[in-house]
Amino acid sequence: TEYRRQRQMCIRDSFRHVSLPCFRFSMTFYSGHCVEKSRVRERSGYEDGVGGEAARGYVMVDSMLVPHETYEVHKVHIGALQKSADMKPFLSDEAGDGSGLHLIDLEHTDSRMRIVAQFLNRYDPSRILVVSARQYGQRPARMFAQAIGAKHIVGRFITGTLTKPGLRTYIEPELIVVTDPQADQQSLSEAVSSGMPVVAICDANNNLRNVDLCLPANNKGRQSLSLIYWLLSREVLKARESSTMDDDTWAATQDVADWESTF
Repeated sequence: TEYRRQRQMCIRDSFRHVSLPCFRFSMTFYSGHCVEKSRVRERSGYEDGVGGEAARGYVMVDSMLVPHETYEVHKVHIGALQKSADMKPFLSDEAGDGSGLHLIDLEHTDSRMRIVAQFLNRYDPSRILVVSARQYGQRPARMFAQAIGAKHIVGRFITGTLTKPGLRTYIEPELIVVTDPQADQQSLSEAVSSGMPVVAICDANNNLRNVDLCLPANNKGRQSLSLIYWLLSREVLKARESSTMDDDTWAATQDVADWESTF
């Protein structure tokens, strides 16, 4: 389409190379697209073969952000019954518990958490919009936005909020974070129409057609969403320049249980 052609041109024009400290691989950013150069060919714009999702490879590190068991207790790895072709690379090869639910590879989740935190810090937090129509995501999404200084819209998303300047609720963020690309379809569609990068928490069944950077995790569970947003907040704050935030300080001031939805 004409829109996609223009967006791809914009991405090419805004190419810049960023090397992220503490990562083993050099990352190339195309205005919202993060590509691991050692594993994926350089590209600009959407790649139809993977539906626009732009960071296939993942970064192995010596230790996880939280113990593996913590992810499991919060059911971050429990995916949906169906799986999409886009999400297949992020799923575990381990056999499930017989329920038919697909399991998300927690090493992907953990490594993507670091990448997403670094990426969000490239933007003015006041120009980031966090969205969650899903009930279990509303409280943690709101607390995440408040923690990093971003805007948030939880619950009903008013049509035209990102596309109709005459609307009372109209805003112009530079980046959007959605809790579920399926449940947040309206905000996702308007973000794409406005040409802004999209970061999304994606479950096994999500389509990544209009997602620029995916954080693979259970985006339907109460406990999972509370831990994901709690942990992402910590990593965003830690990654900021001149930050004094550390894991112990965050844990002492923010109880992950308080981030859990009360619905």
